[in-house]
Amino acid sequence: MRKFLINVNGNSYEVEVEEIRDGATVAMPAAPKAAPVAAPKAAAPAPKASAAPATPAAVPAGAATVVAPMPGTILTVNVKVGESVKKGQVLCILEAMKMENEIMAAGDGKVSSIAVNSGDAVNTGQVLIVLE
Repeated sequence: MRKFLINVNGNSYEVEVEEIRDGATVAMPAAPKAAPVAAPKAAAPAPKASAAPATPAAVPAGAATVVAPMPGTILTVNVKVGESVKKGQVLCILEAMKMENEIMAAGDGKVSSIAVNSGDAVNTGQVLIVLE
């Protein structure tokens, strides 16, 4: 067994690792004495999301909302209020985990309101765009 001191998000953890080869435990030379684990540091405060415009107070009857499928950052908004859109048209680009995700219209309609701007941080389920 070997002991390691692992730091994850500012917290220190002491772990023991046993090496196994061909189904048998491998004898390990004695490891030097590990340093005592320091008390965990206070986690840095999470960065605040940029202030997003207010979500529409009331969604018109028959309107459809387009919501964020995952947390991320809005890179671009490709439509404007009042613009007609077709099913499958890219409404905006959401960056999540270094991937650019195209957020598309689920059906034909007209953009009633846009609740986000480029650069805004969004959470899963947050309303991005309302279509009539």
